[in-house]
Amino acid sequence: MTLYFENARIIDPEAGTESIGNLILNAGVIAAIGAASPPKGAQVIDCGGKCLAPGIVDLGVKIGEPGERHRESFRSAGRAAAAGGVTTIIARPDTAPAIDTPEVLEFVTRRAAQSLVRIHHMAALTKGRQGREMVEIGFMLDAGALAFTDCDHVVSDTKVLGRALTYARGLGALVIGHPQDPGLSRGAAVTNGKFASLLGLPGVHPMAERLGLDRDIGMVEMTGVRYHSDQITCARSLPALARAKANGLDVTAGVSIHHLTLNELDVGDYRSFFKFTPPLRAEEDRVAVVEAVASGLIDIICSMHSPQDEESKRLPFEEAAAGAVALETFLPAAMRLYHAGAMDLPTLFRAMALNPAKRLGLPQGRMALGAPADLVLFDPDAPFMLDRWTLQSKSKNTPFDGQRMEGRVIATFVAGIQVFGPEGFADA
Repeated sequence: MTLYFENARIIDPEAGTESIGNLILNAGVIAAIGAASPPKGAQVIDCGGKCLAPGIVDLGVKIGEPGERHRESFRSAGRAAAAGGVTTIIARPDTAPAIDTPEVLEFVTRRAAQSLVRIHHMAALTKGRQGREMVEIGFMLDAGALAFTDCDHVVSDTKVLGRALTYARGLGALVIGHPQDPGLSRGAAVTNGKFASLLGLPGVHPMAERLGLDRDIGMVEMTGVRYHSDQITCARSLPALARAKANGLDVTAGVSIHHLTLNELDVGDYRSFFKFTPPLRAEEDRVAVVEAVASGLIDIICSMHSPQDEESKRLPFEEAAAGAVALETFLPAAMRLYHAGAMDLPTLFRAMALNPAKRLGLPQGRMALGAPADLVLFDPDAPFMLDRWTLQSKSKNTPFDGQRMEGRVIATFVAGIQVFGPEGFADA
C-alpha cells in the first residue's frame, strides 16, 4: 500500500532540520519527500502538523527470552516498542542462557521474527559472560550478531579481553563495553556522596567509570578494534572520551535516557524503581552528559530497557534488582530534554535513531529517499499522567509511574506498514 503523509512536521536528523511538508511511502521505503499531491490510490494520512520522524533504533534492550519470559517476551517487547515509537530493537545477550553460541542466536532470531518491530541481536563476548573464554566471533557474525558485549559483566582479565578484541578487530566486529572498574563498583547501590551517606547505602565513586573507560580506551588503542561504550554517565569521563576521538580511535559512546533525565536525589525514600546500573549520578554529572549529547561527543541515547518482576524490585534498596522498563517511556522522557531547551528534535533523533543505525551498519534512522519506511508520528506536546499498569511490557518497573509526561505516539510504521495507531496494534 502507498501512504501519503500530508501536513507533517518532518524531523530529519541527518540534515538537522524540521519542516512542514508531505511524504510518500511505497514498497516499504520512503519514495518521495515534498510531493505536492498524493499518487492515485494512495492512503492519505493528515498529520495535522504533528511530528513525523525516523523510528527509534534502541541499542541495548533486555528481552527475557530465553530463560526469563515471565519478565518480557518478544511479543510484549514488540508491542511496547511499537507503542513507544521504537521500530528497531537491538537486544542484549544477558539472557539465561546467554546468547553465546550460533544455536542460541538462531533460536532467538526465529522467536523474534514475528514481532511487530525489527529485532536484531548482540552476542556475548565471552562464553556465559564469565570473562574466561571468548565466543566464536566469526560463527556468531555469520549467524547474524550485530555486536559483542558481556553487558555489565566486565571482563576483568585484560589478557582474555585483549585476545577477544584482537580477534574482533580482524573480523571487523563491533565490541560494546560497560565502563566500570569491577572492584570499585562491586556491591554498590548508589553513587558515592553526601546523599548516599545520609541514606546509609553502599556507593561507588564516579571514578570507577573513568578507570573502566581509560582501560577500555587503552585496549582499543592496542588492538584497533571498533568499540562502543554502552553508558557514559559522569562528567569526569568526558575528557577521556574526547581524547580518544581526537586521537582517531574508532570509539563511540552512549547513555541511557534515565541518566539524562533523573539524578541521584530521585532515589528519595529508597525507591527501588530508581535503582540502575550504573547508579543515578549527581545533577552536575547529568547536566554535563546532556551537553555532551547535544554537542555530539556522546553519540547515542538508548533506553537500557531492563524488565524486572515485582518480586525482584519490592526488596530493600540494596538488595533490589537494577533497571527499568523503558521502551514505551523512551520518547516521552526524551521530550523532557526537548521542552527544557537542552536539545532540538533533530538532535534528539540523531542520537536516538540515526547514530545507532550508522554505528551498527543498518539503513534505518534516516528521512531520505530510499530509506526504510520505519517512522513514528507523534505529538511532542501532548500531556498525560503515566500509569505503569497501562504499559505493554510484562514488567511494570518504571521510575516514571504517576509522573506527568509530555509526548504521545500517534502511530508507528515499520517497512511502510502501520503496526500501532489509534485503532491499536497490527497483531491484535
